[in-house]
Amino acid sequence: MTVRCIASGLGFPEGPVVDDDGSVLVSEIANGRISRVHADGTVETFVVTGGGPNGMARLPDSRIIVCQNGGSRFAVRPWPFAITGSVPLFLPAGAPDQPVTPQLQIVSADGEVTTLTTTFTSIGGDELPLARPSDICVDAQGGFYVTDGFAVQGRSRNLTGVLYGTPDGQLREIVYPLELPNGVALSPDGSTLYVAETRTRRIWEFEVLGPGRLGSARGLATVPSGGPMNFGGADGLCVAPDGAIIVATVGTGGVTTFSPDGQLLGAIVADDPMTTNVALSHDGRSLFITLASSGRLVVVDDWRSALV
Repeated sequence: MTVRCIASGLGFPEGPVVDDDGSVLVSEIANGRISRVHADGTVETFVVTGGGPNGMARLPDSRIIVCQNGGSRFAVRPWPFAITGSVPLFLPAGAPDQPVTPQLQIVSADGEVTTLTTTFTSIGGDELPLARPSDICVDAQGGFYVTDGFAVQGRSRNLTGVLYGTPDGQLREIVYPLELPNGVALSPDGSTLYVAETRTRRIWEFEVLGPGRLGSARGLATVPSGGPMNFGGADGLCVAPDGAIIVATVGTGGVTTFSPDGQLLGAIVADDPMTTNVALSHDGRSLFITLASSGRLVVVDDWRSALV
């Protein structure tokens, strides 16, 4: 197995989007910007969003939609907890100095950043503020599924869920509650929605009845824990052309892969326990992985042969 580092020195990278020319857009949460990483490793700023840009996706009209979580202050701190056995990692460490209202942002082809919405309609019909948008995927109709991660205040936190939106700014809740929902992706035929819960390490499977309409649900699989103190979580995910689900695995570091029926297919281990997200090349052969604490974007060519 060869894990190639394409770029380093990134500010807690997330949300990789692979473009037609082979370059990869990554959000730098700690730097409040989106950068383009070219195949030769050159990194250039694509757009400054402010706050904390997280998951993102390309709309059918080529605009980028961004989960803006509002930002954080970053520092090296003990992970996963400040007790014996933890390790120092570069991580979110408190409220930001220059916060941005949590929202969905739209980035045009010329780099203009606009706010799509800061609120959503709950299942109960109330208009509520977004807590901390985390990840997003776009369906064949141009709508999108969004996970709203929780916001913490002192010893309290908000429960959140899955939302469905359209480019005109409509955004409504379709699943509530989930335990820190994070990665979200559709099966190749669009009939199934997968959602990762970070805290439980669970991957949920939802039947898609139509755009933003879900049917039956079940817990498909659970990613293993590992790393310091045998701790872990499920972060971003993507789906291969044959339906395999590839999950960024916090704790062990790297990715865990499952078949569409939930069987464990194998893992690729990375040396950063804060593995945050994944994306496939257009031919499905190369797997791009964001290693956030160490600030790297890496790629595994012929990723299937690397599974162990």
